[in-house]
Amino acid sequence: MNEFVQIERRGPVQSIRMNRPDKKNAITRAMYAEMAQALTAGDSDPDIRCHVILGVPGAFSSGNDLADFMTVATGGEGGSEVYDFLLALAKSQKPIVSGVDGIAVGIGTTINLHCDLTFATPRTEFRTPFVDLGLVPEAGSSLLAPAVIGRQQAFALLGLGEGFSAERAKDVGLIYAVVSEAELEGAVFEAAERIASKPPEALRIARDFLLGDRAPLIARIEEEGVQFRSRLKSEEARNAFMAFMSRKK
Repeated sequence: MNEFVQIERRGPVQSIRMNRPDKKNAITRAMYAEMAQALTAGDSDPDIRCHVILGVPGAFSSGNDLADFMTVATGGEGGSEVYDFLLALAKSQKPIVSGVDGIAVGIGTTINLHCDLTFATPRTEFRTPFVDLGLVPEAGSSLLAPAVIGRQQAFALLGLGEGFSAERAKDVGLIYAVVSEAELEGAVFEAAERIASKPPEALRIARDFLLGDRAPLIARIEEEGVQFRSRLKSEEARNAFMAFMSRKK
């Protein structure tokens, strides 16, 4: 059990909460492993009908833990935990509802491309500074984002690294609804419970039609992962990370 991931069950709804507020929910390898396991276990449990993914007030996730990044960037090897989590997202057999408040950087944005419904608060900003860090998009986002929000908006998000407000994200179809901070979790769980009340087999078939063949997505996740790991060890990425760490100090 990872102390920074809380897994709870509300009847047929399983919630996965990233809970590392002092680091703005930067996700460690151990957190990825815990979340992947929860998604896989929930998919295998016939009593679970829907997954919910949440952060903490003001921080859905600030992205990957920088210490893990730096380990790879300075010559260390990354684990399979991130890949396992991304595959669990891409292969999920149960609908996923996310609730986003505040910071949503990198994977904190791209998780939501795998969600069936995403609710966000007005103070939320979605941002993917991959290229600015000498990296490439991940989580299949280079395939999903153009399909979901169109190629030019996807380039603005993934190439330019523009921040998307919650309203802009809703306007382009990245998220489902904008709700207040006070209403966020209530809206998320209400939607999840509505999903859970549907005839499960009919919903599964309908969702599979909506998602289509997942093989290209899984292949893209693998392709992005190869490039991402390579880029982490590049001179561009090392310089970008060093500059970022210097600014933080």
